[in-house]
Amino acid sequence: MSAPATGQPPVDGGGGSIEMGRELAHPPKDGVSNLRFSRSSDRLLVSSWEKTVRLYDVQANAPMGVVLTHKGPVLDCCFHDDDSGFSASADHIVRSYRLGSHDGAVSCVEYSYDQGQVITGSWDKTIKCWDPRGVNGPQEHALIGTHNQPERVYSLSLAGYKLVVATAGRHVNVYDLRRMSEPEQRRMSFLSYQTRCVECYPNGTGFALGSVEGRVAMDFFDQTAAGLSKRYAFKCHRLNEGGRIVVYPVNAITFHPSYGTFATGGADGFVYTWDGESQKKLFQYPKYETSIAALSFSRDGSLLAVASSYTHEKGNIDHPPDKIFIRDVNDLEVKPRRATNLAPPQ
Repeated sequence: MSAPATGQPPVDGGGGSIEMGRELAHPPKDGVSNLRFSRSSDRLLVSSWEKTVRLYDVQANAPMGVVLTHKGPVLDCCFHDDDSGFSASADHIVRSYRLGSHDGAVSCVEYSYDQGQVITGSWDKTIKCWDPRGVNGPQEHALIGTHNQPERVYSLSLAGYKLVVATAGRHVNVYDLRRMSEPEQRRMSFLSYQTRCVECYPNGTGFALGSVEGRVAMDFFDQTAAGLSKRYAFKCHRLNEGGRIVVYPVNAITFHPSYGTFATGGADGFVYTWDGESQKKLFQYPKYETSIAALSFSRDGSLLAVASSYTHEKGNIDHPPDKIFIRDVNDLEVKPRRATNLAPPQ
């Protein structure tokens, strides 16, 4: 299963050109690190290297203000409720008001609605679990536990009580949030190069890993022979440039909340959608001006937020300004050709 090695955009099913989407007004001016749609509205939370987290009303195409600020770049964000969220920053701080801190840059943050906990991962080689309702002091909130990891934490993903932690050195730890004393599984990514992102399947049976080598691995929690036989990897985000194939990192993976299909965004500036069950590419969007730094489907899958923001894979060079696009999604782009087992239960 691989994307075509071409920079040519496709034509949509109706025979017309495909638009990139509506450009969101007043995006961050320095490096979008992540964006997330709310679970209960079309509000969008955006973290960036300009040391802020911004909240947007997507339907009104209007910023609702800076909701969190830091002294260093903000590397990740997630919603708590429709009006507030959590942020993870290179200044070592996890913030809502101020949740707590790590001993190194905080690279990722997730909120578990099932447990009412915030989970953070850091370059200090730990993950921490916090209870935002329990206060230790005037500003610090309750730290539930600290869990050592084999290397720096690059990405986290949640599906129900399952927590997947992807670190440097291609390590992957799988936890049950109800029993955090030890990982349920310690494993290595079966891709050969550094992990860039991880995202759990909506049905909670496994996870997708994106790597710097232009590949995605589809893996499962079931480690029996039957479970291992289902996992596979595929090439993507590779372009023919001047007669040679150039491989780009996979920076983002997001699953459609209804269909269980998913989109990937790469440093090549392309977004593809995939049917992981049938192992087929569904759609290719036109090339954006620069790297795709982050992706997020809205709560009903009708919108896709795309962050076109240079991710420095070619070093410190001149690059287009950061932009965020909101695409209207139609079934042609995301609906599987047949029923998929990756979709969440109805």
